[in-house]
Amino acid sequence: MRNGPVSTPPRVLPPNDPRQYDDLAGEWWRPDGAFAMLHWLARSRAALVPPATRPDALLVDLGCGAGLLAPHLAGKGYRHVGVDLTRSALAQAAAHGVTVVNGDATAVPLVDGCADVVAAGELLEHVPDWRRVVAEACRLLRPGGLLVLDTLNDTALARLVAVRIGERLPTVPRGIHDPRLFVDARELVAECARHGVHLRIRGIRPSLRGTLAWLVRRARGRPSGTVDGRQPRMKPTRSVAVLYQGHGVRHG
Repeated sequence: MRNGPVSTPPRVLPPNDPRQYDDLAGEWWRPDGAFAMLHWLARSRAALVPPATRPDALLVDLGCGAGLLAPHLAGKGYRHVGVDLTRSALAQAAAHGVTVVNGDATAVPLVDGCADVVAAGELLEHVPDWRRVVAEACRLLRPGGLLVLDTLNDTALARLVAVRIGERLPTVPRGIHDPRLFVDARELVAECARHGVHLRIRGIRPSLRGTLAWLVRRARGRPSGTVDGRQPRMKPTRSVAVLYQGHGVRHG
């Protein structure tokens, strides 16, 4: 008897392993896929970025992934440079108009003070040493330049919501986070201050009504169709205990 084809089981990787992003390469631009919430966060992050004030303005996007920030920066006047370790993601970012750099966010191959804006979206909770990333982000900023970021707080509530509950939802990849890397909000503010950036933070969350409607559409097989089509919005919240957003200007 001839045996049928043997299927290869999906590989099991440690939490927060960067190889997950290669395995999920086809999910980046699916508005109802595994990275759907990253689209919502990108739109919220981009809303903190003002229009460029000079013709050669540069925005450096640390941990840019597949360039999800790019559509929300259109028309703001920046040259968008994205830095990431994952080549499969960078190929997609380039296709969306991002000038890509394959590199580590702790050692970015760009000169001091080159950037008008540095964005670090959903990055700090994925790196072994977030302080080195903050130092690099601030190094890249010119005086008066703007740092924008969002990350997960180092709290029991964040671990519960983002990992124990969140990663059991069909929209979040299992094992995408290592809760040991979550970033204490007070420590982040203090670290930015050490590098001349007065970071202001606020909690954010997806709108409850929009998220429930999105989940129902997804469950019924009615995708949004486009990145911005009927997507939930991120809303400010008083608590920074789970997900929080920061922005601040570099002085001196």
